[in-house]
Amino acid sequence: MNDFLRRYLFLPQQASTYARALDELHYSIILSAIAGAILVTVVGGIFLIRYRRSRYPEMEPPNPESNARPHPIFKIGALVGLMFLFVLWWIVGFGQFMRMRIAPEGSMIIYVSAKKWMWEFAYPEGARSIARLYVPVGRPVKLVMTSRDVIHSFFVPSFRMKQDVVPGRYTTAWFQAIAPGTYPVLCTQYCGTGHSMMRAEVIVMAPRDYEEWLAGHTEGRRQIAGPRYEEPQIGLTDVAPPQQTSFVRQGEMVASQKGCFRCHTVDGSPHIGPTWAGLYLASVPLEGGGEVIADEGYLTESMMDPEVKIHLGYQHVMPSYLGRLDAGETAALVELIKSLRNVRPEPGARTPLKAQPDAGLPEEDDDSRGRGERALPPKPEPPGGEIQR
Repeated sequence: MNDFLRRYLFLPQQASTYARALDELHYSIILSAIAGAILVTVVGGIFLIRYRRSRYPEMEPPNPESNARPHPIFKIGALVGLMFLFVLWWIVGFGQFMRMRIAPEGSMIIYVSAKKWMWEFAYPEGARSIARLYVPVGRPVKLVMTSRDVIHSFFVPSFRMKQDVVPGRYTTAWFQAIAPGTYPVLCTQYCGTGHSMMRAEVIVMAPRDYEEWLAGHTEGRRQIAGPRYEEPQIGLTDVAPPQQTSFVRQGEMVASQKGCFRCHTVDGSPHIGPTWAGLYLASVPLEGGGEVIADEGYLTESMMDPEVKIHLGYQHVMPSYLGRLDAGETAALVELIKSLRNVRPEPGARTPLKAQPDAGLPEEDDDSRGRGERALPPKPEPPGGEIQR
């Protein structure tokens, strides 16, 4: 029955753990609507025949029941039945929505960056790919997505997953593929003249093949079992052997290169900016009142637009890194901060850099001496300047 309805409604295959449940809700709504339309048609036909107006009314015997009204119980029953269906669908749909929004614990995190007109993927182990997302079968995958120009939308029809990708912030979605294969990815937000060309693929591999791919081998890419999406893909490129550097290590290098350690510490000791130790998923008090959870979205927003949500008790000295960090560098910094979630300040912990008491800015470290760098990164270029993409 499921396959019949799926084909009858021209739906793609169900390739994720929650795809069939979503389709079943869809089936119930469609079938209920069809049943209701048939019922109305049948009842209308009966009334049309039973209560039709005669061409010779003077020959018809008087009918005292001709002006009878339906009993109120029928009206109440119809209203209660419709309300029951509405509430039932809402409860089921809300449960499915929450299941789709909350990724399981231990999900593999992959960072997705959208820009005109391509998708870029960065993996925690250090690999990167363009237009092809490699994932193992049977493992939950959480996508942390952002855009570098305009709004895009990441849509995988076979997974029944769609998520808008917004510039300047991170959105998340997750899936768990149930069968190896190659599944198309489409952009469903008009993003310019190349919108129809902004395609990608999710390549679902056996766990062993995925591990080999991460290790830089090509055997896992030669033969992938399961259905194959054969439509020509414009702009698809494979990935070079992944770098054997974890995201956390990359985050350390990026933080050193960009001067992050001049204001932030990793051991919990106080400094010019908030410490990264224990920051991830912590409740951060904000200037002006209120709090925010330091998740991926908040951490990224603090890098790109630090004036929006200012940590209570800290100076407004951090510049914007919009256009100065690419998607991989931003993801690496987020992963570094996440790795410090369980770090707690040690007694007597010292800050690695001292602040200048007269200016409130950090001194130059050894790496910056001799190059003429200031303690803080320079302010970003004006809006009319060129933005690195």
